[in-house]
Amino acid sequence: MAKDPQTPLDDELARQEQEGDPQQSAETAEAIEGELDDIIDLAEDDAQGDAVEGSDNPEAEVLAARVEELEQSVADAKDQALRAAAEAQNVRRRAEAEAEKARKFALEKFIKDLLPVVDSLEKALEAMGEDASEAHREGVSMTLKMQLDVLGKFGVDIVEPHGEPFDPQFHEAMAMVPNPELEPNTVMDVMQKGYVLNGRLVRPAMVVVSQAGG
Repeated sequence: MAKDPQTPLDDELARQEQEGDPQQSAETAEAIEGELDDIIDLAEDDAQGDAVEGSDNPEAEVLAARVEELEQSVADAKDQALRAAAEAQNVRRRAEAEAEKARKFALEKFIKDLLPVVDSLEKALEAMGEDASEAHREGVSMTLKMQLDVLGKFGVDIVEPHGEPFDPQFHEAMAMVPNPELEPNTVMDVMQKGYVLNGRLVRPAMVVVSQAGG
């Protein structure tokens, strides 16, 4: 049986299947359904005429074949629209996740450059002897607090694991020291604090770790 030649709607559907436009695919599906309704009406009229005349109608067979083709085209267009919409949603979610990641970690380099300043303030405060004036001590302490408050505001947390189990993801062991009073692999001393930005390590804590006594 001869098949109908491709119609403009068929050509449009093929193009949209390649481009992946969900809205246009849905519109094409609606257009095909409209054509399908028209052909079904014609087929029903022909069928009624055949019943009266009692003879075969080749045109009705052609219309039936076209109906079948259009039904498949509608199904294909709807499937294409669903797949294109799902892909568009996935792309949007990936873009949103990347934007959120960039926002969270955009300050990472700046924070790394700021940490030596914090270290220097902490060491200066620790090194102050009894001869240091109260005003001097208070000034350094307030400056350090302001720095730490700013870091905390932007999602920076301090890693100071004294007495905690050694964690290679956040700690860097500078020495292993026998200590029978502590469980092995316990942080005995923190030589330099670590920092994390929104849960991601910026600088590991430099630590001394206990080991079993000899």
